[in-house]
Amino acid sequence: MIPLKLHVNGQAVTTEVAPATLLIDLLRGPLALTGTHVGCDTAQCGACTVLLDGEAVKSCSVLAVQAQGCKVITVEGLAPGGAPQTLHPLQQAFMDCHGLQCGFCTPGMLMTSACLLAKTPQPTDAQIQHALEGNLCRCTGYVNIVAAVKQASVVMAGAKA
Repeated sequence: MIPLKLHVNGQAVTTEVAPATLLIDLLRGPLALTGTHVGCDTAQCGACTVLLDGEAVKSCSVLAVQAQGCKVITVEGLAPGGAPQTLHPLQQAFMDCHGLQCGFCTPGMLMTSACLLAKTPQPTDAQIQHALEGNLCRCTGYVNIVAAVKQASVVMAGAKA
């Protein structure tokens, strides 16, 4: 077992993991953060996307030990202050714009979009589409997802002003 220290959704976590433990398995198992979904297990679908030191990564392709000393944000930590009763503008926009149907891809879509908006606060449709290329949705056809990201970008820009 390997000792592991990291911050998950703003909380210090100290644990031990087997060398081959994937980040997704640490999050969903011992940390009980089941909002991050296991999809394809081959880094193709993006359902398991989390932020690792601000970068969108597919947690099914990252060893837990690679997160040593890092900050991990999951969909549970997306809301302002980590408050579950408060929605992040992206979460609200996905609801408002009907950017989700079955919801399976939604956590990954949200986290990838959060990464995009942190780097590009006012993205074009093409930039949103490019950012979401690694996230697959079988339900929505992506039009509503792109609209949701655009809406969130406007709301977030207004909040910063």
